[in-house]
Amino acid sequence: MAKYLITGSYTVDGTKGLLAEGGSARKAAVEKALQGLGGKLDALYYAYGDTDVVLIADIPDAASALALSLVVNASGAVNIKTTPLLTVADVDAACKKTVAYRPAGAAGV
Repeated sequence: MAKYLITGSYTVDGTKGLLAEGGSARKAAVEKALQGLGGKLDALYYAYGDTDVVLIADIPDAASALALSLVVNASGAVNIKTTPLLTVADVDAACKKTVAYRPAGAAGV
């Protein structure tokens, strides 16, 4: 299962909903949505500034992460950004790959 960093900014309507329901109810809603996709909430924090909510979640696959992002963003209550988190082992594996690439304007084929 992959880990994702999800950050969100509430819209006016989303902020009104948060005020009415409270943070615990929103956390429960996030947990239920993730469980429905076979995922799990690791951590959820509220913040202020450009980002109102930050969470780390285990989500089974990219399609499930995209489905969550699409549905939440379509709600109009919050705008989220979903970022896949890579392990050190993932980076080590990527560093060992050979990639045939020529930058634009460089000599050669």
